[in-house]
Amino acid sequence: QVQLVESGGGLVQPGGSLTLSCVASGLTLDYYPIGWFRQAPGKEREGVACISSRNNRGFYTDSVNGRFTISRHNANNTAFLQMDSLKPEDTAVYYCAMKPHTCTFIQNEYPYWGQGIQVTVSS
Repeated sequence: QVQLVESGGGLVQPGGSLTLSCVASGLTLDYYPIGWFRQAPGKEREGVACISSRNNRGFYTDSVNGRFTISRHNANNTAFLQMDSLKPEDTAVYYCAMKPHTCTFIQNEYPYWGQGIQVTVSS
């Protein structure tokens, strides 16, 4: 059974940093693109970042480009989302997800999802 478990969320002040982790079990991370999504209160879930399986290239939505960095450590079956210069509008539940083939932000292409973790940016 495939499981994805996020960790590293919490409360941080504006301008601060957090690193989210996503540990996979039940399959090998190497061959799958990994996406991070988020859902803010009252809003639809949106794609934040995706890292390819071929060359570890990262893709980012405009609102986080330059502030967030996605990475992966295949040997530990773990993916990361480094979040810097956090803003109150980054407050959301963050989800990691895995899919075959190539990076996209199309959610129904992702068969595997974590349970989500809360990130709150507030002073």
